[in-house]
Amino acid sequence: MKTVLITGCSSGFGLETARFFLARDWQVIATMRTPRADVLPPSDRLRVLALDVTNPDSIREAVEAAGPIDVLVNNAGFGAASPGELVPLATVRELFETNTIGTIALTQAVLPQFRQRKAGVVVNVTSSVTLKALPLIAAYRASKAAVNAFTESIALELEQFGVRVRLVLPGRAPETRFGDNARTRMLGFDHEAYADLANSVLARFTDTSSPVTLAQDVAEAVWRAATDPSSPMHIPAGADAEAWATEAR
Repeated sequence: MKTVLITGCSSGFGLETARFFLARDWQVIATMRTPRADVLPPSDRLRVLALDVTNPDSIREAVEAAGPIDVLVNNAGFGAASPGELVPLATVRELFETNTIGTIALTQAVLPQFRQRKAGVVVNVTSSVTLKALPLIAAYRASKAAVNAFTESIALELEQFGVRVRLVLPGRAPETRFGDNARTRMLGFDHEAYADLANSVLARFTDTSSPVTLAQDVAEAVWRAATDPSSPMHIPAGADAEAWATEAR
C-alpha cells in the first residue's frame, strides 16, 4: 500500500485530494497548520499531522513523523491581489515564504529518501495564472512561477534516480475558500489610479458563467501526476486551465 503526504489539507484542493487518495486505498498523511481530523472521513489509513511549511522545525518534525512516503504533494499556499506598485513588501515576502520557499524546503526534506530508494514522486500544485499574464496578481503569480521553474529543473536532476516531478496547474476555483482568502489581502484596489481596472478584474473574478476549476479536477490531476509515469510535466486542472494551456502552446 502506497503513502502520500499532502500539504494544506484543511480545505479546498488539499482536502479534496486527501479524500480522493483515501477512496483509492492509499495511506494518506494529511497535513495542516492546525490539525483537524473531523474534515476527513475516519480511516485507519489516515494520519493528520501539524505542518507549517514556513517553519523549518515544523517541516523536520512532520517528515520524521510521517516516515517513508511514496508521493509528496505540495499544495499549501495562499493568494493575494494588489497592483504591483502598491503591494506591501511584507505581503510579497509572505507569499514567497509560503508558496515558494515552503514548497522548496519540504521538497528538500523529502528528496533524500526518494533518491536513496530510487523511487518517488513530487507533485507541486501551482496555478494556471503562470501560463497567462493577468493584472493585479503580479506578486502571487511570481511566487507560483518560481515554483514552476524550480520543479522543471529538479525534474532533470532527479530523473537519473527514478524520481518523477510534476506540476499541476489549477484554474479559478470559486467553490473553494481560496478566492475569499485572497480577497482579505486585496490591497490598493481603491487607489484612484487603479480603481477602474480593479473593478473590471473583480467583475471577472465573480463571473459564474465562464469555465472554472472544481476541487475534484485538481484531485484528479494530482492523482494522474502521482500514478501515471507517462503524464506530462505540466498538467492543467479545470476547464479554464485547460483552455489557457491550449492557448499557451
